[in-house]
Amino acid sequence: MEFITEDFLLQNETASHLFKTYAVGQPIIDYHCHLSPKDIAEDRRFNDLFEIWLEGDHYKWRAMRANGVPEKYCTGDVSPYEKFQAWARTVPYTLRNPLYHWTHLELERHFGINELLDESSARRIWDAANDELRNGELTARGILTKFNVAIVCTTDDPTDSLEYHKRMAEAPFGTCIYPAFRPDRVLRMDNVASFRDYVHQLAQAANIHIARLSDLLDALDRRHAYFHENGCRLSDHGLEVCFADFPSEAEANAVFDKLQSGRTVNPSEATKLASYLLLFFGHLDAKRGWTKQLHLGALRNANNAMLPKLGRDTGFDSIGDWPQAEKLARYLSRLDEEGALPKLIIYNANPADNYAFATMIGNFQDGSVPGKLQFGSGWWFLDQKEAIEWQINALSNCGLLSHFVGMLTDSRSFMSYPRHEYFRRVLCNMIGREIESGELPDDEKLIGRMIKGICYRNAEAYFGLPAGQTVAPATTSSHR
Repeated sequence: MEFITEDFLLQNETASHLFKTYAVGQPIIDYHCHLSPKDIAEDRRFNDLFEIWLEGDHYKWRAMRANGVPEKYCTGDVSPYEKFQAWARTVPYTLRNPLYHWTHLELERHFGINELLDESSARRIWDAANDELRNGELTARGILTKFNVAIVCTTDDPTDSLEYHKRMAEAPFGTCIYPAFRPDRVLRMDNVASFRDYVHQLAQAANIHIARLSDLLDALDRRHAYFHENGCRLSDHGLEVCFADFPSEAEANAVFDKLQSGRTVNPSEATKLASYLLLFFGHLDAKRGWTKQLHLGALRNANNAMLPKLGRDTGFDSIGDWPQAEKLARYLSRLDEEGALPKLIIYNANPADNYAFATMIGNFQDGSVPGKLQFGSGWWFLDQKEAIEWQINALSNCGLLSHFVGMLTDSRSFMSYPRHEYFRRVLCNMIGREIESGELPDDEKLIGRMIKGICYRNAEAYFGLPAGQTVAPATTSSHR
């Protein structure tokens, strides 16, 4: 029996019509992801389904561990096919987990495979997908073209040379690839040696000697300008909470001098310097007309035994429960007072913060840009059907859904682009249901305009990034 049908997640005729008429044909702006610029620049061809699908996917690793799969099949050195087999054995146990939807949607959209993945089908699916990967058009760039991706914004450290972005800018193809500025390493001061080493890397990248805090600020400004010259228009921070304990300039200098001398700083001192730097980054973004993104509330690296064995981003993170609103308000208010509040998107990891964030953005809208402050799409553990609906409902109830800039992948995998379709189906199903219940008007022009906006046009206008050539598919079948 076919699982991924044309009306997958679309529970009435109105929802189906809205999706097929106004959503599916829109290009994709993936304004926050972790794809490798090198893979795109070199148009990487993946050898097998493991490389493209399992190589760095900690969502799948978490599910496999929960299913009793030994670590060697997640991050160990067994063969790619053995790892795929272990994943195939796990998939039937992911029913009602979003991984079940994503797995089968991705297999169908990339390879035209609509067979349920389990241990008995693993070899057939492995062979069919691998044949397509080795001989078909599903290279890194081929996938971006297939899924009508107009813009990709990668996530890049200020010390990055951006050599691959430069290469792609000199020889463009259909998708425009831009860097995004993520300076979080300079905000980590718990390890003095690592902090000093990173400051040295910044000094080399900016071609400046860093002795004092003012030198560090000059180096960061130079790198920010360098990113701007290379097409960057977005920055990003992934923080537990927003830093908002603002010190005097003298206090900030004292903390930096202490670090540079090799002495450990206490948590209060580290927070003060991080707050000073985060405020500075807001000024840089405002000065150059960028959009700032704040990803708040993830509890990272919770398993202290596994961190030294496997490193970061290996599936040992969860939702944190820190109070968010007061510090976030203090940070935004300070930037606003100083005339330096840029366009800004805030994302929460904890669904308890939905209404806090949805109402927070309304405190700082200034009429200069529609939706200048955005409550970002469901992030990390919240990018599944239920939590997408929660985010849409909170934004709708407290702000203007019509100006929402929509979905992103936040992914390291080229297989993730059907997540945009997944989001669009959830959106259209919600709107279709409310039209049929009489909660929204059955006005196709009005509703269609909103759906097109959320799927693509709002992001296109908001970020102001020039897009490459896109060819919009007419129906769901053209994804195949």
